Amino acid sequence: MSKYPLLGMTLAELQSVVRGLRMPGFAAKQIASWLYDKKVATIDEMTNLSLKHREALKADYEVGGEAPVDAMHSVDGTIKYLYRVGENHFVEAVYIPDDDRATLCVSSQVGCKMNCKFCMTGKQGFTANLTSNQILNQINSLPECDKLTNIVMMGMGEPLDNLDEVLKALEILTASYGYAWSPKRITLSTVGLRKGLQRFIEESDCHLAISLHSPLPSQRSDLMPAERAFSIVEIVDLLKNYDFSKQRRLSFEYIVFRGVNDSLIYAKELVKLLRGLDCRMNLIRFHAIPDVDLNGADMETMTAFRDYLTSHGLFSTIRSSRGEDIFAACGMLSTAKQEENNKN
Repeated sequence: MSKYPLLGMTLAELQSVVRGLRMPGFAAKQIASWLYDKKVATIDEMTNLSLKHREALKADYEVGGEAPVDAMHSVDGTIKYLYRVGENHFVEAVYIPDDDRATLCVSSQVGCKMNCKFCMTGKQGFTANLTSNQILNQINSLPECDKLTNIVMMGMGEPLDNLDEVLKALEILTASYGYAWSPKRITLSTVGLRKGLQRFIEESDCHLAISLHSPLPSQRSDLMPAERAFSIVEIVDLLKNYDFSKQRRLSFEYIVFRGVNDSLIYAKELVKLLRGLDCRMNLIRFHAIPDVDLNGADMETMTAFRDYLTSHGLFSTIRSSRGEDIFAACGMLSTAKQEENNKN
């Protein structure tokens, strides 16, 4: 019989576990410290719990960490890790070292329902939501875990479509009983879902990035079907109810496609759309994926686009492209091959 993983449990859930096993109340914080501070691999290593209590815990529970099953190394130092989740599913996480920063791009779902035109994860279709255990395991079992400075929820899946488990993972990452990270080191990226966006803003202090890609609703709905359910105009109206002028950062992601959304007409529309919001723009080079008739703009076009936005009050940067040679760059994550192999 499989055991329940302790990794991914909040303090309240650990308190419930120790109550059920008639352990002293303070044991919950001790277990949390072993899991999230000391990062032990087994219950036997929790040596300030009595032997009797460790044995009781082991009867139904395990730490629940699982090392990545594969790794691909890019020439630029980026590493893409493959993690098994559940019996037969897989997700990818991407480790991006950069001078004094080290960022991990974390997945929240196996596949994705959003079906954005430019994204390989969407082409894979949706298979399963990850649990908080499976989300945190990508961080906890990362060989470079102790070097991490930043986490971005920008891997496979739409985080707001699995919000309960994502919020639980974010609580553990930022709580004093957990990893005790500042929420300013964590960014969640979303297409913008009506049911989850407001809740995320109000229940988390982590940075927020909105996938925009076109200021024109008709074109955005062609690139991103989620636009039809919750338009970018409605998203911006909602965001204007919140204060992003202090430490919490609001940014927009904009992949620049050649001949599609790269002219200054679009830059002008972006300035108009986002006027009054305290935000920044990340311009992203498109990374070609199979069977998609889109191409990336050249650097000269992207630079002119960036300069127009910044000179009109919308601070913009061009994100450096990392891990393209191992299909680890933005929009390129997919475990479709592993999923298909498991069916055969």
